[in-house]
Amino acid sequence: MTKQRFGMVLPITLLAYFLILMDNSIVFTSSTEIGQSLDLSPNALSWVSNAYTLTFGGFLLLSSRISDLLGRKRIFLIGITIFGLSSLLIGLSDNAAFVIGLRAVQGLGSSIIAPTTLALMMDNYQGQMRERAIAYYGVTAGIGASLGLLIGGGLTTLFSWEAGFLINVPLTLLLFGLTVHFVPNKAGLKIKIDYIGAILSVSGLAALIDGLTSNQWLMILLGIIVLACFIGFESRQKQPMMPLTLFHNRIRAGAYLARMLFMMAMLPYWFFLPPVWQTSYHFTALQSGLAFLPLTFVQFVVSLSLGKLTDRFGNQLILLVGEGLLFLGLLFTALSAVSLGYWLAFALPMVVIGIGQGLVLVPVTSAGLHQAPDELAGIASGLTNTAHQIGGPIGLSLIVATAESYHGQVATMAFFTGIAFVVVAAFVVRKVQNEY
Repeated sequence: MTKQRFGMVLPITLLAYFLILMDNSIVFTSSTEIGQSLDLSPNALSWVSNAYTLTFGGFLLLSSRISDLLGRKRIFLIGITIFGLSSLLIGLSDNAAFVIGLRAVQGLGSSIIAPTTLALMMDNYQGQMRERAIAYYGVTAGIGASLGLLIGGGLTTLFSWEAGFLINVPLTLLLFGLTVHFVPNKAGLKIKIDYIGAILSVSGLAALIDGLTSNQWLMILLGIIVLACFIGFESRQKQPMMPLTLFHNRIRAGAYLARMLFMMAMLPYWFFLPPVWQTSYHFTALQSGLAFLPLTFVQFVVSLSLGKLTDRFGNQLILLVGEGLLFLGLLFTALSAVSLGYWLAFALPMVVIGIGQGLVLVPVTSAGLHQAPDELAGIASGLTNTAHQIGGPIGLSLIVATAESYHGQVATMAFFTGIAFVVVAAFVVRKVQNEY
């Protein structure tokens, strides 16, 4: 019954969103093999991930607004095509510069797919159906990243790192065909494109993300200045690329900040655990991926029952409990000695973190779209994804900038830093969600 009510739009959008999340996580568990295969230095290897992050985050706002202006289906198909072709060429390439360049192209495709999937849900579902669709989207947001670590590790161990990219090709072909047949057309808005705003947003976000991922403080400052100019310019436009009215709603504005803080805490956690396991327990890439299963499984179970929990206890309490569990899980991990073994030091607190993720991601995603007008669904979705995309590099950059002071205890420091971000997020939730 549920599938008949939702139709094909929901599975199409969830699969597309899962693909782009999985793709970024795959690089974490296969980075060693990629570096060895392409003979990359550690700095050059970082650009296999950075190039993707740069274009993904940099073009999110522009891609989101274009989907509002030109129509979701057309833009979605373009994004799928870019993502699929670049994945194919990466999997077939043995040239380092070519792979890094194509990762940037792949990130551009992802910048189109991510906000358009959420906007398609806003277009095609109303009321409780929309709330349930967004809940499934929030589940995918958390599970896609952690499950990608498992899939990436498995493909790398059993086949090669190229398989992690080539697997995208048949899936994007499937998505393209399903979209053509099942996703309805909806005309875009007939307004002028804010070209100056587009240039400022792309250059500002690209500079900020480049500075964050490469730990270049001058580039970070440049990005902040350009983005400030972008906001000032948009405030004077009749038809802005990013309507600032979206931030007038405190629930939406708070959700964007809480989403960013979540990724500031969790991306370093996901990023630093596999190297710790591979060094301390001699895990393979596949074993490192499997080691995330306690988190993934628990989050999935919690997310499926979240609707009933929210109806009974309210959105604010669910969010606060989720942030509290993230705090406890990260604290447990930070204080645990590696010598205790994987199950006590990592798997047990991972169960707590998985519950916390399940309770946080869905309500925060829903809040990011709270009372957003349908004609602004694309840009509201883009802001949600932009906060998600920027948060991770901010968290990592802060850790890298202070890592030398910790003499090899970078992972532990990352966990304690994550705890601080979770505390701030809980404060934001407490202040803002009273209005929900």
